[in-house]
Amino acid sequence: MSQRSRFPEVALFDLDGTLLDSAPDMLATVNVMRERRGIAPMTLAEIRPVVSRGARAMAGTAFPEWNEAEIIAGVPEFLDVYAQELGKHCAPFAGIPELLDALEAQGSRWGIVTNKPERLARDLMPMLGWDKRCGVLIGGDSLPERKPHPMPMLRAAEVMNIAPADCVYVGDDRRDIEAARAAGMPSIAALWGYRVAGDEPSKWGADVMVEEPIDLLQPSAWP
Repeated sequence: MSQRSRFPEVALFDLDGTLLDSAPDMLATVNVMRERRGIAPMTLAEIRPVVSRGARAMAGTAFPEWNEAEIIAGVPEFLDVYAQELGKHCAPFAGIPELLDALEAQGSRWGIVTNKPERLARDLMPMLGWDKRCGVLIGGDSLPERKPHPMPMLRAAEVMNIAPADCVYVGDDRRDIEAARAAGMPSIAALWGYRVAGDEPSKWGADVMVEEPIDLLQPSAWP
């Protein structure tokens, strides 16, 4: 455990599976696609583990009979339907509103680095009341590279006018931790997020692993 008495100056977060429980929006999306094809709906438990892996993984899970080419071809439909379902069913994870309030109360700034398309992430911000609070938002298509490449992390630190080593990144996927490490940024593995069976966060290389957002209300929990 660190000896921090204050939160980091800048906290950066992944979005889906870290700040936002967006799986219900994703479930609604794949079930619209399945209904169009006369297929019975999926359950939340079936889609939830792959949400952090993006549209392609979710389309492949929803339609296991599709080959790789069919999955790729289905991604635009997924994104179109998701844009209609965006924000209708999701909510921040329990403890996230309190965590963001605590960061701001101490004068820390926070932002988002996600692999979600930037337009969709930005559309969510006013729905969540975060549009005036989020200091930087980097999407998966904002730059030539996306996580696990360090470029989005480095760009976020640049926008916030801070050294990467003075930020902390919080994410629920191996790619989050790999990107942070490659950027020289301390990281926290969010164990409340979305993971497929057999994915072992202890092997990701995060500085800290945290069970619930509320655990981060203590500055000493941060690396």
